[in-house]
Amino acid sequence: MRNVIAGTAGHIDHGKTALVRALTGIETDRLAEEKRRGISIDLGFAHLDLEDLRIGFVDVPGHERFVKNMLAGAQGIDLVLFVVAADESIKPQTREHFDICRLLGVEAGIVVLTKCDLVDADLLGLVRLEVEEFVRGSFLDGAPVVAASSATGEGLGELRRELARVARAVREKDASRHFRLPVDRAFSVHGFGTVATGTLVSGAVELEQEIELHPAGKRLRVRGLEVHGEKVPRAVAGQRTALNLAGAEAADLPRGTTLAAAGLLRSSRRLDCRFQLLPSARLLKQRAPVHFHLGTAEIQAEARLLDGRAALASGGETWVRFLLREPVLALPGDRFIVRMFSPVVTIGGGVVLDIDGPRRFPPGQVEARFRALDGASPADRLSLVVAEAPFGAGFDELIGRTGLTLMEIERVARDPRLVWIRAPQPWLCDRRWFAAVIERLKAALGEFHRHNPLAPGMPKEELRGHELAGAPAFLLDAMLAATREIAGQGEILRLAAHRLALKEDESEALTRIEALFREAGLAVPSLAEALAKSGLEAARARAVLEILLRDKKLVRIGADLVFHAQAIAGLRTLVAAHKGERFSVGTFKDWTGISRKYAIPLLEFLDRERVTRRDGGARLAL
Repeated sequence: MRNVIAGTAGHIDHGKTALVRALTGIETDRLAEEKRRGISIDLGFAHLDLEDLRIGFVDVPGHERFVKNMLAGAQGIDLVLFVVAADESIKPQTREHFDICRLLGVEAGIVVLTKCDLVDADLLGLVRLEVEEFVRGSFLDGAPVVAASSATGEGLGELRRELARVARAVREKDASRHFRLPVDRAFSVHGFGTVATGTLVSGAVELEQEIELHPAGKRLRVRGLEVHGEKVPRAVAGQRTALNLAGAEAADLPRGTTLAAAGLLRSSRRLDCRFQLLPSARLLKQRAPVHFHLGTAEIQAEARLLDGRAALASGGETWVRFLLREPVLALPGDRFIVRMFSPVVTIGGGVVLDIDGPRRFPPGQVEARFRALDGASPADRLSLVVAEAPFGAGFDELIGRTGLTLMEIERVARDPRLVWIRAPQPWLCDRRWFAAVIERLKAALGEFHRHNPLAPGMPKEELRGHELAGAPAFLLDAMLAATREIAGQGEILRLAAHRLALKEDESEALTRIEALFREAGLAVPSLAEALAKSGLEAARARAVLEILLRDKKLVRIGADLVFHAQAIAGLRTLVAAHKGERFSVGTFKDWTGISRKYAIPLLEFLDRERVTRRDGGARLAL
């Protein structure tokens, strides 16, 4: 069955509630004060089944004091029943409700001339002409205009037929996107617990599913679902839904909170938007305080005009950053309404473009950036967001920032403007930035080689701190894997083309040091003594020694004790000849002819190399 949400709009006492009751048989005024005063104060809900259609009605109050309640119901409707009483024609809240529907991007509707039984044909014809002139050029231009009476039933059959026709033509809400349900009412039911209701604006929700309450970030469990009073295992976008929730009290879910897919989306206090100021509004000054309405939420905010002007003139349009007093769950593409503080009237609205943009923009780039975001394809939006991030972004962050699904992001990740790093976590980088950092890495290594010609290369962590400080560790590994011009050995990195080029005196010192240790056997000199005999100053002599150690011609077994590899190999052979024997330090000294000064460190080295093993006060040759 196709699910469509229809909302009413119009001035107070123009017959909206009576019309819904006449169409559906359901009384939407549920509050005692509403029944006593004969006016709608809060939202009312009903539904009507027409063959393969289920139309959910959101009946809104028409009084100017309750426009904020009207806004909570109008967001998320698919079509509007634009109600004008035939005996009064167009009134102030007719105009305000019409502006709200237009700013919210409502695309379809029906004009209903109610109370037609109270006027004659001539007056009804005059009102029809006034309304057609009023909506000309808008989304209701050319929409059906039906004269009806809730009292006599006149026109209701025609209205139902037009409702079915228009409802079949509207775009259905997308059940494949992330689950979102702005809460418009929450209460407790004895024996069941907390129940929250709202229009499911996107995605789907199932029994026992874990969901998240925004902006609190609290995880809840769905233990019951109803759609228009019927228990269901699953609810989808476009349905009026009631959720029985475990893990929350009704007080935790005031109007303005949102239920959403767990762990995917995030609330924000900073929304970048395209904003349109109504021609009837006064100019909007920089940093003006406003009421910001999105979903069912009403939040105090400050308007920051991003194009540098001091004020936005009536009827103007520009890019605005709204700084909210409280966080709200929003996604690019969401529509909103703005009302002034004093007097509290609707002054404009628009569409959210970004929920967490850069705090500052480069001079002269505001216009280009927002024009790129306005109506951007998933690939263009993702490319821009990734390019603005210091080190790219992970898929989880991108889902929360853009509202795209995982499948959409994986599809976009193949865009040539992006680099997709798959492990250890999915991550996207701007390709130009990625290539530029690789060039910086190569330049840093080249500079290191120039200043440290005898060093094997630059420690990996030093290079990371130099060029990618604060970035995830795996980014450097991904860049190294993407180029053949950088080589690594363990934690040491060098340019692949880098080769040691010893000076003549360094080459001679290398030969001299190696010969010194080779000829010493196991009775080696101290490092200080060996370096002093190299013929080089201390720093270069130590660098030459490190080359011999790296090439494994020398073996370090202690901080100040180095042996020639041939001597260590001979020692291994000697011990192997005594395999299985237990021996003491004194016996080892007799085998090797060395003093205790060398014997103890060599035995500890052999223990580490698993050539020997301590066995009580002796050792065992393995």
